Amino acid sequence: MTITARQVVERLDARIGAPGRETTVDGFLAGDPDAPVRGVAVTMMATLDVLRTAAERGLDLVLTHEPLYFDHHGASDATFEAEGDPVYAAKKAFVAEHGLVVHHQHDAVHDREPDGILTGTARALGWLDAERAGDPGIYDLPATTLGELAAHVARSLGARALRYVGEPGTPVSTVGLQPGFWGFELNRHLLARPDVDAVVVGEAHEWETVEHAVDAVAAGLSAGLVVVGHVPSEQEGMVELAGWLAEAVPEVPVEMVRTADPFRTVTS
Repeated sequence: MTITARQVVERLDARIGAPGRETTVDGFLAGDPDAPVRGVAVTMMATLDVLRTAAERGLDLVLTHEPLYFDHHGASDATFEAEGDPVYAAKKAFVAEHGLVVHHQHDAVHDREPDGILTGTARALGWLDAERAGDPGIYDLPATTLGELAAHVARSLGARALRYVGEPGTPVSTVGLQPGFWGFELNRHLLARPDVDAVVVGEAHEWETVEHAVDAVAAGLSAGLVVVGHVPSEQEGMVELAGWLAEAVPEVPVEMVRTADPFRTVTS
């Protein structure tokens, strides 16, 4: 039985079950939505490496959590075109040459109850059963230290460039989790909670959240801040989504194509 890219997305949306937003970034970014699908690649970020892997595996529909062309709202596409941006041009040419259809799958998975990205990340960390009832993203864990927490997060999420603010031996038992980029206000409010020892985020502005965390530690108000990296902080949420999609669309193969953590660190 033939199934189109549009039908795949419709089934996924039904499986997720989130109410639609009046304005959303979710939608098709490239290709023909009514083209038949041979296979689906689910990914955190549709980098050129991810697109190459998808094409090699015959996965002609790519569902990406982050944008295809570097702008969350797609507002820069016209600028890239007008300027002849060479990276944009190379990526666009590859998508067209290989007949890929790309869909931005961001808002619905976050709007699901519970948040699908948060669920997948917590599952990978082994924290699902530790989530505080009625308080999503807050986990009451066995006593540990900030350094041990950071190491566990790095191992569990495959974060090869994780950083943290605070002293490694500081005791930690309650952790707040905000994968991806939530912004300073939400980061700040979580750091300020007296019942939260440490906060784990995907990424944050260093002159806002990070400075605030440094001062919170110095004032004795927080054990610290763990900055995972955007890609590894949300990738396991897309693993969660790939599982739902495989159940919803048994007609075609569904594969999770992982996005490599883009950062490397210098070792002495």
